[in-house]
Amino acid sequence: MTLHELKTLLKAHPSKQLRMILPAGADLPVSFHVTEVGRIRKTFIDCGGNLRESTTCQLQVWVGGDDDHRLESHKAAGILDKAAAFLTDDSVPVEIEYEDSLISQYTIEGHQTDGAAVVLMLGAKHTDCLAKELCGAPVPPTAAADSERSPCCSAKGGCC
Repeated sequence: MTLHELKTLLKAHPSKQLRMILPAGADLPVSFHVTEVGRIRKTFIDCGGNLRESTTCQLQVWVGGDDDHRLESHKAAGILDKAAAFLTDDSVPVEIEYEDSLISQYTIEGHQTDGAAVVLMLGAKHTDCLAKELCGAPVPPTAAADSERSPCCSAKGGCC
């Protein structure tokens, strides 16, 4: 879900509580707080030697000891509005950072609304090789046909 889509969703349902469901189906405790809004810009080189960049909006959520706390959609939208000065591109994807036993990052795969809540369905983030054709990793047929990168890896499949 992009930042624009999330803002639009929250503003369309201002009086509803914001809830989140983890990828395995468990509800995030309803007393969570949004403790940080960040613009995360990552510049990196993949294993094929290609320079890449990605930018996301990351919301850090935290569950405190105040079990009666509830975050309504209008307040979450207000938090995002306060970050507009540095979140200048609403087309970036939004990720949720949450600590259960480990700090994890989740994508927002979809949402549901009911009488009382806007529910964000979180999805697991996965790692991936971005240069499979150069590293000897299995390449889906369409990716191999579309590839026009020059190899920088050894003939035995080792990456740079």
